[in-house]
Amino acid sequence: MDSARKRAEKLRELLARYDYEYYVLDAPSVPDAEYDRLFRELQQLERNDPSLVVAGSPTQRVGGAVSGAFAAVRHSSPMLSLNNAFEDDEVLAFDRRVRERLAEEGLPVGELRYSAELKYDGVAVSLRYEHGLLAQAATRGDGTTGEDVTANVRTVRAIPLRLVGIAPSVLEVRGEVLMYRRDFERLNERQRHAGEREFVNPRNAAAGSLRQLDPAVTAARPLRFFAYGVGEVTGAGLPDTHSALLDWLARIGLPVGAERAAADGPQDLLAFYRRMQSLRPKLAYDIDGVVYKVERRHWHDALGFVARAPRFALAHKFPAEEALTELLDIEVQVGRTGKLTPVARLRPVFVGGVTVTNATLHNEDEIARKDLLIGDTVVVRRAGDVIPEVVRALPERRSEPPRRRAFAMPRACPVCGSAVVREEGEADWRCVGGLYCAAQRKQALLHFAQRRAMDIEGLGEKLVDQLVDAGLVRTPADLYRLDVATLAGLERMGEKSAANLVEAIGRSRRAGFARFLFALGIRHVGEEVARVLAQRYADTEALMREDWSALAAAKAALQKDNARRRARGEPPGPVPLEGIGPEIVASLQRFFEEPHNRQVIAALHAAGIEFVREAEAGERLAGRTFVVTGTLPTMSREQAHELIRRHGGTVASSVSRKTDFLVAGEAAGSKLARASELGIAVIDEDALLNMTGEALPRRVPDDPDDPVGSDPA
Repeated sequence: MDSARKRAEKLRELLARYDYEYYVLDAPSVPDAEYDRLFRELQQLERNDPSLVVAGSPTQRVGGAVSGAFAAVRHSSPMLSLNNAFEDDEVLAFDRRVRERLAEEGLPVGELRYSAELKYDGVAVSLRYEHGLLAQAATRGDGTTGEDVTANVRTVRAIPLRLVGIAPSVLEVRGEVLMYRRDFERLNERQRHAGEREFVNPRNAAAGSLRQLDPAVTAARPLRFFAYGVGEVTGAGLPDTHSALLDWLARIGLPVGAERAAADGPQDLLAFYRRMQSLRPKLAYDIDGVVYKVERRHWHDALGFVARAPRFALAHKFPAEEALTELLDIEVQVGRTGKLTPVARLRPVFVGGVTVTNATLHNEDEIARKDLLIGDTVVVRRAGDVIPEVVRALPERRSEPPRRRAFAMPRACPVCGSAVVREEGEADWRCVGGLYCAAQRKQALLHFAQRRAMDIEGLGEKLVDQLVDAGLVRTPADLYRLDVATLAGLERMGEKSAANLVEAIGRSRRAGFARFLFALGIRHVGEEVARVLAQRYADTEALMREDWSALAAAKAALQKDNARRRARGEPPGPVPLEGIGPEIVASLQRFFEEPHNRQVIAALHAAGIEFVREAEAGERLAGRTFVVTGTLPTMSREQAHELIRRHGGTVASSVSRKTDFLVAGEAAGSKLARASELGIAVIDEDALLNMTGEALPRRVPDDPDDPVGSDPA
């Protein structure tokens, strides 16, 4: 269970980062195929154990974050993504699930038909028409909230400003903005002649054109549009089938794709897929697959939705395209969390509609598995038609005498020179200079400032970006040199916000030792491990003096002795750092032996960091066990847990006869019922605060005209 939970957390972290890179930065770092593999793995974990599902999981949402460049628009109904299929068996399984669900609902399964259409490789948008006139246009965004691009969409000639023939009070049309290949080539030719940056592919060009701040730029770009569905509709009836709906949209003036077909079953769907795959190179625009939808629209509600996608539709994606080129070199990039990723530098090759020069190689094992040598002829694939990857080498093309050379992962970080390590059982090498390394700088600062660490309120991602990019902050110690005048000079930063932040930084100088240890971002050291360490060690000097190798050996010997004691029926003896295994001990040793990390810790102490032991808050709750459930009025569960521990209490995750108090908030659920059954005292947040003698600090509201001041970290 713990292994599955940790893996799910890791997958959520990876997918969230890849979503941000893809949708917000337009700079994805992994192929679509790798993203799809990780996403499916997370889906499978959550299916196996529904308790692993959390609200913030990528499986519970769609799309990416909204850019700050445009006003936000909340969609009247979510613009959902579709589940993907890559193999024929997955299409058969989709059809089987649809039929089973229809049978459960008592609907005539024998009358099931599908509509099949193209999956356009463009940008999803929503067009809102009011009484026949285009009133608003928005991008998909995160599926719930998009960006207002009305002014730009009005310049797209393919999109009618007024509908033909009818005027429903509201008609929300969903579709795709894209660019034809020939128009894309002409656009890039103009870019070259003007000495400006060329676009990577038609989708990239369409997205960049649609999100221009100047509508005149969008007007000069040859954008197209295809409608594929509707959202909110009032004041007009709609056709009963999806095919008839598309025909109706065409009649009222909206472009719809011509390549469509009806299908009676999965074999017809697969026939359409293969026909479109062969037709793909001849189309005027890019597609990356086809889409299947249940034909009868009034059955869609009966089939329902999962959190991320409708059950009545499926996207069947085409396989990747491949080409041959030369592997010129392998360079190493360092990610925000210290992971070292080898990147292939390729002789430029045109594959899948774009010129490819770089491709990820994932890790050292992948390079060995694929038997890649620098100088090899290699097969390059555009996985998912977006990000290229090196599939394999062609050893038979290696020349005699050989001109190739093997790749070796560097043993020092190419960015900061700190040591790099590869932990047992892991494929990736990582830089251990997390407090110092420029590649990890922003991530390290955000972790250091988060609420559960040093709790520097107001130090969010955008502000960290500014501080690092301006060269004002290199390590967490630099935060303590910031003043109001320096901060107030930053973009979107007012005097009040600057003063609030300086005050928050000052408050963080007096921190619990466990919080400080967690804030350092030591690999494998979460909040619980930090608390165990803080109970044994007085300060960082003690940690840096520790002989970790000797400690690991002593722990192993004591654990063996305890095993013998148990076999003899004797009580086990105490083991230092109970619950902290050799992997964590090794991570601590690497972190505190790295000179760069020691320098930053020294600088933090010089900046005035001092530790407040948890026992200093008192022992009012000593000997009592608490469980916190539901939503509390002002505190998060983490804050409530910290409050209890600070006053000597114990926090448990489940209610049992050993529980003394249940702290219950709104929607307490089964734990409240269990507490009542066992006769356990139930208290609220105010009662807990009264027991500790503490009052929850309230922050003075910021200036409402100061947008940064009210932005939490």
